[in-house]
Amino acid sequence: MAEPIRNKRADPPIAPTPQNTPLNTAPISSHAQQPGVASIKEEDLDRAAAASIFAKDPRLVSLIQGRLGSLVGRSSGYIESLPTDVKRRVAGLKGIQKEHSKLEAEFQEEVLQLEKKYFAKFTPLYQQRAAIVNGQTEPTEDQVQAGEEDEEDDEETEAAPKEEKATESAEKVSGIPEFWLSAMKNQISLAEMITDRDEEALKSLTDIRMEYLDKPGFRLIFEFAENEYFTNKTITKTYYYQNESGYGGDFIYDHAEGDKINWKEDKDLTVRVEQKKQRNKTTKQTRIVKKTVPTESFFNFFSPPKAPTDDDESTTSDIEERLELDYQLGEDIKEKLIPRAIDWFTGEALAFEELDEEDFEDAEFDDEDDEDDEDASEDQDDEDESDEDDEDGSKPKQEAAECKQS
Repeated sequence: MAEPIRNKRADPPIAPTPQNTPLNTAPISSHAQQPGVASIKEEDLDRAAAASIFAKDPRLVSLIQGRLGSLVGRSSGYIESLPTDVKRRVAGLKGIQKEHSKLEAEFQEEVLQLEKKYFAKFTPLYQQRAAIVNGQTEPTEDQVQAGEEDEEDDEETEAAPKEEKATESAEKVSGIPEFWLSAMKNQISLAEMITDRDEEALKSLTDIRMEYLDKPGFRLIFEFAENEYFTNKTITKTYYYQNESGYGGDFIYDHAEGDKINWKEDKDLTVRVEQKKQRNKTTKQTRIVKKTVPTESFFNFFSPPKAPTDDDESTTSDIEERLELDYQLGEDIKEKLIPRAIDWFTGEALAFEELDEEDFEDAEFDDEDDEDDEDASEDQDDEDESDEDDEDGSKPKQEAAECKQS
């Protein structure tokens, strides 16, 4: 009878991943071991040297990103090592999850239908707002009274009647001039896009509306009065969603399409003209060459970025960021600006936005303070060394800040 082979190497353990390994030890016998804190060591890294290497060879960064990306979602073998009965139960849970996903999709569809139902009720209010803004009608006494009820009884409200008398003697103003321009400039994400040149054209903006599509998606409609920049009466931008729902039943953004703007001669705000002198080497005569180059403008909003088609990692990442920003701008106009335009005009909505950001920042600072308190006693020596480094590097930092201000 043959003896078993001694000192046979066991199969190498399969490393678990956070995606497929429970926090606590599973009640299933397995050779896989959870990594312990003691087994993880961090070595000091010369960040400057690493940054220098990556800067010299950008392809190395793309290669590393590609390799790391290929590891995402790859199984560690933990699920495959489970007993057959357990695998069957896992498959059953996946079946239950599919039923849950179907209900999530139904929920999102019903939410969309509910939004459309109330949007139909909001529409007459938006029409009344547009009529008042453009001087076609005046608000009723009940509407004025309802608006004044929200005002605080302070010195500013007491001075209001005097201001009204002063404006009555002046030239009569129709509607609310520059209503939408003022509201957009108070909306942070939109204000960053508006240039000084854009403002003159946006003063002719008379209304911003939206409408739902028959299929998942929505359209933003910008209405303009006659102006010296373009001939369009309306400029629209349409956002389309994919037909299939995403994880959790949410609609997935697909792409956007904007109207072509019919610019009047030499009035295109999305480009600028650069002039350059050229001298003929033979005749010594000079001439001025004009070149049209793209420039920043709010009206670039109507020329949304296209989805990437090449395999360039850096280009793809940049376009994806622009696509995400473009979609977020559309959502801000749809969900914030249009429903509460008067609050953005007065600035009240901006106060609520700042409040939310302050709460978020305070929460972050609290977390950092907690971490600093926990590590203070252990890292005292490191802090002393960092203080010396700060003293040595304080002057360059100050100079950098001054350059930024200038």
